[in-house]
Amino acid sequence: MKTLFCACELGVFEHLQGSQSSASDLALALGCSEDGIERLLNTCVSLELLTANTDPHGAVLYSNTEMSSMFLLKSSPRSLCQSIEYSSRTIYLCWHYLSDAVREGKNQYEKAFGVNSKDLFEAMYRSDEEMVKFMHLMNSIWNICGRDVITAFDLSPFRCICDLGGCSGALAKQCVSAFPESTVTIFDLPKVVRTSQQHFVSNQDERICFCEGDFFKDELPQADLYILARILHDWTDQRSVELLAKIYQSCRPGGGVLLVEALLYEDNSGPLTAQLYSLNMLVQTEGRERKASDYSRLLSAAGFTHIQIHNTGKIYDAILAHK
Repeated sequence: MKTLFCACELGVFEHLQGSQSSASDLALALGCSEDGIERLLNTCVSLELLTANTDPHGAVLYSNTEMSSMFLLKSSPRSLCQSIEYSSRTIYLCWHYLSDAVREGKNQYEKAFGVNSKDLFEAMYRSDEEMVKFMHLMNSIWNICGRDVITAFDLSPFRCICDLGGCSGALAKQCVSAFPESTVTIFDLPKVVRTSQQHFVSNQDERICFCEGDFFKDELPQADLYILARILHDWTDQRSVELLAKIYQSCRPGGGVLLVEALLYEDNSGPLTAQLYSLNMLVQTEGRERKASDYSRLLSAAGFTHIQIHNTGKIYDAILAHK
């Protein structure tokens, strides 16, 4: 991972956009040592992030792979650059204290950043810069993965949808695109809403609106369907049931809730991505990744019935439950 972080931070993929270059030319352009950049480039070739070809004069020329052009260029609509930057500068610092997290069973924000994590999102949004970086992270995730989870079920009967913790609005955009008769209200903290309106959601997104609040403390807007996308994995079982019960009370008759999460296998043997995410929840939050049966139990405890599980075969899965 650190190799990827380094190559992105130095601008390797940006410099190679639509062209190829030798290690010496790249070193000069990026202000790096030729020896150091050559080692980095060759490692990126082995990671299949770059290709290397020898020209007629014997010089080795490096270029981006198709995958790198799609995900590692800032100009790409499917860019993961913001996500990678957040992982490098925030998540990776928490992982430095993984051993402590395993010993103590709690997140490591205080050691990593010197901030109290009693209020989880006050710690995560400890500065406007950190909040914007996190919003870019979520925006890039749902730009790539949102369509699969939003279309896992036919949501067209749900005309009024509320995306709790909807952040940048990327998933709301996927929702109104897939279901043109629906409207989506993004419910999030006031400072998140303001930032989303300024930087992510434009006036042209007419079927998306906002409501400011804390979903644990404030009244929820009434809706036919509530979306919790990568929300419950931040919280303990007790807090999750508390939120789901509140949603159940606000939900209109015949409505429901859509959960989007990375599901663990029932025997806890995988998938590896979900297992790693669960360790990430340990170092960063109060929560964990869960099995489908775990979410079914939490939903049932809150009063929801007719629980349907849809494994997408991708990173994130979908669960639909009804009131």
